[in-house]
Amino acid sequence: MFVEHPLIRENAVEERDYQTALAKAAVQTSTLIVLPTGMGKTMIALRVMAEVLQRKGGKVLLLAPTKPLVEQHARSLQETLLGKKVAVMTGEIGPEEREVLFLENDVIVSTPQVIANDLRTERIDLRDVHLIVFDEAHRAVGDYAYVTVAQHYSQYRRLVLGMTASPGSSGARIQEVCQNLGIERIEVRSESDPDVAKYVHHIQMDEIEVELPAEIKKLVFLLRSLFDSYVKNLVKLGVMDGKKPANRKYLLEIGGTIQARLKSGEKHRNLYQALSQQAMAVKVDHGIELAESQGVSALREYLQRLRSEAESEEGSKAARTIIQAPEFLKVEEMLGTMRIEHPKLSRAMTLVARQVNEKPESRVIVFTQYRGTCNLLASKLSEIEGARVAKLVGQAESSGEKGLKQKEQVGVLEQFRNGQHNVLVATSVGEEGLDVANTDLVVFYEPVPSEIRAIQRRGRTGRKRAGRVVVLIARGTRDEAYLYASLNKERRMKHGLSSLQKKMEREGAEVRERACETAEDGPKEPRPTDLDSKKGQRKLFDYH
Repeated sequence: MFVEHPLIRENAVEERDYQTALAKAAVQTSTLIVLPTGMGKTMIALRVMAEVLQRKGGKVLLLAPTKPLVEQHARSLQETLLGKKVAVMTGEIGPEEREVLFLENDVIVSTPQVIANDLRTERIDLRDVHLIVFDEAHRAVGDYAYVTVAQHYSQYRRLVLGMTASPGSSGARIQEVCQNLGIERIEVRSESDPDVAKYVHHIQMDEIEVELPAEIKKLVFLLRSLFDSYVKNLVKLGVMDGKKPANRKYLLEIGGTIQARLKSGEKHRNLYQALSQQAMAVKVDHGIELAESQGVSALREYLQRLRSEAESEEGSKAARTIIQAPEFLKVEEMLGTMRIEHPKLSRAMTLVARQVNEKPESRVIVFTQYRGTCNLLASKLSEIEGARVAKLVGQAESSGEKGLKQKEQVGVLEQFRNGQHNVLVATSVGEEGLDVANTDLVVFYEPVPSEIRAIQRRGRTGRKRAGRVVVLIARGTRDEAYLYASLNKERRMKHGLSSLQKKMEREGAEVRERACETAEDGPKEPRPTDLDSKKGQRKLFDYH
């Protein structure tokens, strides 16, 4: 059965009960929809957009964080939305042309930075906009452009739809997203909800542990000794609590505190020493992480960059001090003759080879945190018979290597969809929202501590058919800590969502109750709203 609507192409959108319920809710009130990746958030947005355009006219904005995602949404709307003109606006289009596009089109699909800039320069205004859809709404925190656009829009008190698979682990962050976007209602669905379960494809989750080779353990031991010496100095200088774990988060907090004290006018010599020790600790800690989770090639490349930094005129004192340490010199010496790689590499190759050999029509994505590892994986996986490998990386230059422009990213994804490539090695750019075909296997080369990123990586499979997710973990390393961190944050996210959802429902009920108590002249007939039809007309979403 398909959705029937005057503005939606016939037989284009499958009718799903949970999508109908969520769309109906989103037309009534500014809503944040939290739904697993691959369950059709875009189709819900389409239905809300079509209804608003049908009843209100005017314009609709759909904002997404990246150009590939913007183009994906625009293509979908152009294929399914009838009688309305859809335009794409990104930074690659000049401001004068954007101004004309905004005036001449009914639906604008854009990156938020573009809209925020054009609002600031008064090239556009939002007076004719009756709905803004914020895709990947969890980004609406801090000074991200979503917040700016929502502030401009709030004066009109019109409809907002936020969509995400993962709004954040803490109740405070979820509440911040809702406040920044003007959200009044939260709608959550999970794979276990009765109206969703029948559409969910099974995802097999596997964790594979590998043991670090003795040679890599020796590298880690030497780097850890150097790291511990810097931590000990920070404790002596009185800026670090020796009883607290000396993890990356704590070290960055210490650095921020020291910087703030210096900016406030403190000029104590110990502060400058502490700042240098903190910088060295962070740099060496990064080396430890690379050795544990990525392997010899990644560590070698990083230490070479550190030496280049130290030997350049602009090099930091921290880098120059590190490269003189006996531990650093010993690690460099060992790396010069070491030919082994991280055992994750061979395990990833085995997983991919088995998948493409047993099911040649398969699609596989391997996610990795680092550009260097991405290059190594792409090179090694290309040696597998039947594997047609492509890389998906961000735009930024890394270690002298140019990234992929957004147009090139779109091209890689299209080639993956149409089967020119069947294996995609991706950094974080492949995690968020992109339609990456019917992926059968997703490999995490390393766990990520962010629950948002973990959920997004998992969501690349199980969309149209059953899939498998494999997380590679180096035993006894921070890989284990990152895995548990993301799982714990995901549990907290679910609890926070449930609490905030109930709070909003209570507040809404109290508002309605007060309105009834203050109504004059007794009860009145219900007044038609944008949700209900006038007498004799069909009700919203009663399409059949």
